[in-house]
Amino acid sequence: MAGTPDLFVVCKKCGSEVSPYITECPYCGTRLRKRAPKIDRRGGDAAPRSARRMPRPALSPLRSGEMPGIRADPLRKPWVTVALVALSLIGFFVIAYVEPAQVALAGLDQDVWRLAVAPFIYPGTWYQLAVLVPLALFGWRLELRHGPLVVAGLFLACGVGGIAIGAAVEPDALLLGAPGAALGMLAAWALPDVLRARRGEDHDGDLLGALVLGVLVGLMPLATEYASWVATYSGLIIGVLVGLMLLRTEGAK
Repeated sequence: MAGTPDLFVVCKKCGSEVSPYITECPYCGTRLRKRAPKIDRRGGDAAPRSARRMPRPALSPLRSGEMPGIRADPLRKPWVTVALVALSLIGFFVIAYVEPAQVALAGLDQDVWRLAVAPFIYPGTWYQLAVLVPLALFGWRLELRHGPLVVAGLFLACGVGGIAIGAAVEPDALLLGAPGAALGMLAAWALPDVLRARRGEDHDGDLLGALVLGVLVGLMPLATEYASWVATYSGLIIGVLVGLMLLRTEGAK
């Protein structure tokens, strides 16, 4: 079609293919260019056929991170996030055949496999739903923005690490699930938008929705004995620290 450019732009942050006429990536909010290119709208039905052929709009010089004519990798998916959610769903079926005490973490002097298995086991549907929804949502967004290693590292630090801290502080508690991982990923994702909002700048994140999900996860220790206050909020603190590190990394680019 006349007037339609052959080139498009791929966002360097999330790898999404976007229109060359936008200034910010609609998926992750990354700034692509200062202003959109102008479109030549000359011509009309009454003009001769040769005059109706509008020239292709000229794009301004490419900025850092723009890759015209190169398609995003169609296989790029949030595989780490999908794997974490899938393992947690499998763990929910496992609990139907074993007692929670047989797989729960109760102190760091137990078998190491409990530390690896317990974050994926949820003894109740509502507990699992409250944790997996923010874990899947913010893990997905983080993986598109920062890559799979960040999500895997956050789960290990906030989920596995959080439950380990909880077991060390409360050795008599039976701990299952990874509420710390959910709060950690939420914090790492929302922190940039919170800082933009405080500065009065535009932000694309739903901070109110993130707050509601965060409060829900944060109150899980009241709803189930298998969630620990220490494990949950240790994950939150680690997530905030990781979010600050990611902000410094972005600022250095």
